[in-house]
Amino acid sequence: MIGAGPAGLMAAEVAAAGGARVTVFEAMPSAGRKLLMAGRGGLNLTHSEPLPAFLSRYGDAAAPLAPGLAAFSQNDLRAFSHGLGEETFVGSSGRVFPNSFKASPLLRAWLRRLDGMGVRLALKHRWIGWSDSGDLVFQAPRGRMDAGAAATVLALGGASWPRLGSDGNWTALLEKRGVRVAPLRPANCGFAIHWSDRFQARFAGAPLKTIGLSFRDRAIRGEAVITRDGIEGGAVYALSAALRDAIAADGEAVLRLDLRPDLDVDRLNARLAALRGKRSFSTFLRKTAGLTPVGIGLLHEVAHSESIALSALPSSALADRIKALPLVLTAPSPLARAISTAGGIGLDELDDDYMLRRLPGVFAAGEMLDWEAPTGGYLLQASFATGAAAGRGVLKWLGRSR
Repeated sequence: MIGAGPAGLMAAEVAAAGGARVTVFEAMPSAGRKLLMAGRGGLNLTHSEPLPAFLSRYGDAAAPLAPGLAAFSQNDLRAFSHGLGEETFVGSSGRVFPNSFKASPLLRAWLRRLDGMGVRLALKHRWIGWSDSGDLVFQAPRGRMDAGAAATVLALGGASWPRLGSDGNWTALLEKRGVRVAPLRPANCGFAIHWSDRFQARFAGAPLKTIGLSFRDRAIRGEAVITRDGIEGGAVYALSAALRDAIAADGEAVLRLDLRPDLDVDRLNARLAALRGKRSFSTFLRKTAGLTPVGIGLLHEVAHSESIALSALPSSALADRIKALPLVLTAPSPLARAISTAGGIGLDELDDDYMLRRLPGVFAAGEMLDWEAPTGGYLLQASFATGAAAGRGVLKWLGRSR
């Protein structure tokens, strides 16, 4: 196994449980670094929604991923966590978390169990390809090391958060072997907006709570955060794939922001039609429309960019802006800052056992495959499930499947 993230470790567990001798090679000094990073937000392991709805979150990849996700389901992942001593619970949103809200206890227990199963972990071993004789080649602490393998699982991740070990350098190695790899792109990412210096200085880091976001025919409620160069956060991530693709096609995308999703436009218009009196315009918006300082700042920022006198607008036009403020997005955040990665090994490059058709005995799993999904437990679930599927494929290849 190459890669000690969720997919690689799960492939190792399944293969070792089936009687295979397993070594997991990892480029970093420790295992599971991205899993630990995910745990900083509570370690959202999976989601509890019914499987048909769950599968729909994977878009075009749903059909090829379905067998693996059914074979290692949300309940299987919860049972796996329970078996490591980490009980889980379902939150109000349907997301599943370990009771501890942490990744480190689960990872430590898992590594102890793998060690007890005879799985060897070789850290600081960076895979750099194959030798002329077909052995795996690594940059190791003592220099180059070649290793033979009856079967190999590649679980190298995408290219988000490269400092945690997933840098995407494997793409060239596989393309040289004729494997089709879709370009890696940011997923679940923020976006750039050209803020004025004044707005940026005042509001960078400000949260947008209880908002609505919409793009084309999709609308999301949630939260976001103003950044120095744009906007990010859970509600943005849910629309990020469509926004990213629109920017690639058209050069920009217009995201609509609803600053008062709990108030319909007619009621908002009625409030804004009241006399302002001697109050400042910002005080009027805060008291009458219930807007926060950052919401008022956004209204002024967009109006200034469009050379519109905000205070001169009729109440109906102002209400429309508050309910659908246009934010012009110019670029997705860099791949290294994205939560996850789109693109990777084409799923049609794999057989039903997750073996690469062009490389017999070589399997692939996890985020290095060409699928993407929103946050909410879908990313980890697919990583665990495809790792388990690759582990079963290894056993079948070795003639050890039951």
